[in-house]
Amino acid sequence: MKTRSRRGPDPREPAARVVLVAIAGGSGSGKTWLAAKLRRQLGPSAGLISLDDFYRDLAHVPLAERPRTNFDSPAAIDWVCLTGALRAIAAGQAPLLPRYDFTRHTRADRPRRWRRRPIVLVEGLWPWVRARLRRWYALRIFRAEDADRRYARRLRRDIRQRGRTPAEVERQWVTQVEPMFARFVALQRRTADVIVGGELEVTEVARLAKRIRALAR
Repeated sequence: MKTRSRRGPDPREPAARVVLVAIAGGSGSGKTWLAAKLRRQLGPSAGLISLDDFYRDLAHVPLAERPRTNFDSPAAIDWVCLTGALRAIAAGQAPLLPRYDFTRHTRADRPRRWRRRPIVLVEGLWPWVRARLRRWYALRIFRAEDADRRYARRLRRDIRQRGRTPAEVERQWVTQVEPMFARFVALQRRTADVIVGGELEVTEVARLAKRIRALAR
């Protein structure tokens, strides 16, 4: 695990009433697993937001055409919605957050109401790919993992949770996932405060949680 120190986020943008922590990494890198472990370590003081829930609603697109969307490109995210949600949460508000249905590629019927917490973990492919959002995070963590392991995890997840076939997963990996990883996701590693690679020990997760708690004091 590699770390670097830096100044905290600009308190003017947005109002810094909570601590925002970003966790980025390629598809299948283990970023969601790491976010869940950190949330468990931090307890009720931390909440979790997934960028996956902010994919654009494709209800207006014919059902057969929706899977052709490149969900590994930042263009698939509703950045206006995400930015507004993070700004509200950072200001101590409790906005409604979207949920995404990956079987239909649409917003789920029922959004969820955010519960105010002093620490917010934001995990996804590109939480700080945009320079403006980069300044909002008190800590940026990049989860590094080799391509073979990432593909194996993606394959299991998409078949079990998202109704994909192995052929669909492989095609998407070759044509979208890895090209977009190189173009967008991997670039965030350069501006990460912490780079976490390989198998994580419990003590390493605990150290990260301790660092996050210190930021929230």
